Amino acid sequence: MKKFLLVIFIVIINFSCGESKLKPQTDNSINSEEIPDQESKKAKITFTESGKLKAILYSDVIKVLGNKNEKYLEGVIVDFYNDKEQKTSRLTSKKGRVDDITQDMYAIENVIAKSDSGVTLTTEELVWKNKSKKIVTDKFVKIVSDKEIIEGYGFESDQGLRNYTIFDITYVTNVEKK
Repeated sequence: MKKFLLVIFIVIINFSCGESKLKPQTDNSINSEEIPDQESKKAKITFTESGKLKAILYSDVIKVLGNKNEKYLEGVIVDFYNDKEQKTSRLTSKKGRVDDITQDMYAIENVIAKSDSGVTLTTEELVWKNKSKKIVTDKFVKIVSDKEIIEGYGFESDQGLRNYTIFDITYVTNVEKK
């Protein structure tokens, strides 16, 4: 009787330990192409032209993904400099990316650009073109200065926010000085 019970016990153990229960679980929700090859935290990228400082980018996280020729950023701050290497403006955004080929920087979500001359730009997306040193967007923008508030769609400016154009203005008001 003991041998019979032992054989039944071994058969039950054999069937309960099938191959499907030993297989490790895999998470199919993660795309392997989205896993970064490199990741940096509290990083800094310096942009220069002919040895002159043009911009410094600070990011909480920089991710480099395979062969996409882009860096993905989280928690972005960019300081822009003029020809005399003096800081002229600061741009902040929640996210962004840098095209490794053109060195253009895309600021995305809660974008705020402030110049040293007192102009503040807010939008949801902005592109800093490295070659022309211009800031452009086709999204809604709001400009606040000590003289006026302007809102509209589409924007182009030098990186110091001194000479700017809003292409489709939807609102303008003068600011009263106190």
